[in-house]
Amino acid sequence: MPTPTTEEAPRILSLWQGSWAAALAVGVLVWGLILWSAFFHRRSRTKVEVPPQTRYNMPIEALYTVVPLIIVSVLFYFTARDESELLSLKKKPDVTVNVVGFQWSWCFNYIEPVAGSTGDAKTSKDLDAIPDRFKKDFPANAGGVYDCGTPGTRNPQTGNPGPTLWLPKGKTVRFVLTSRDVIHSFWVVPFLMKQDVIPGHTNAFEVTPNKEGTFMGKCAELCGVDHSRMLFNVKVVSPERYEQHLKDLVDKQQNGYVPAGIAQTSHEKNRETNNL
Repeated sequence: MPTPTTEEAPRILSLWQGSWAAALAVGVLVWGLILWSAFFHRRSRTKVEVPPQTRYNMPIEALYTVVPLIIVSVLFYFTARDESELLSLKKKPDVTVNVVGFQWSWCFNYIEPVAGSTGDAKTSKDLDAIPDRFKKDFPANAGGVYDCGTPGTRNPQTGNPGPTLWLPKGKTVRFVLTSRDVIHSFWVVPFLMKQDVIPGHTNAFEVTPNKEGTFMGKCAELCGVDHSRMLFNVKVVSPERYEQHLKDLVDKQQNGYVPAGIAQTSHEKNRETNNL
């Protein structure tokens, strides 16, 4: 498994390790029973009579009904416990990034108040696709900056394909995921966390990067002919270097936001109303 690079990733790693251990234990038991039956209950070469037939065996039938239920219940408990924690959103994240997926690359809207960039993320028309429940946590007067890529974009330091998303080490980052076309999936490999990017439906999750470096990301949902080229990089740096990067984007005239994507569907709007 990849080495975890966020505070949340060890929880995911532990869940996966436990699941694999349980699956291996069940597999060994099943393989053992298959081999035991094949070797010790094979047909005799000298005897041709039909072996004794057992129509019902209530203890065994109860066993292979109850044991799977116990296994599934235990896996469900740990999965629901960890999923609830991993998908919980703090009231005020330190950093908010709107990740925009499109065929065949990514855009990153840094929802931050940056000197030289005017506007307000809460009222920006380009972010209309994002629900109000996320907008209420946006910082005030966040003019913001953006960065977009193409399949041919390269990280200047590593040469890895795709645009580069910059994040500050030790800060809680909320990713707000939107799509312009079809379903994608945002996956930063060493974060051990991925989530679907769905047109007309906004997802979000939070991580706290705790290791500096440049890490690989990719789309984990088959989204069309060039799905394999939907790669990106994540560069975790010090908070000071992160702030400098935002200023560099202002100097490049990458102010404001790119359109977040397809507006919410009626079903999603109804869900928003019911949850308010």
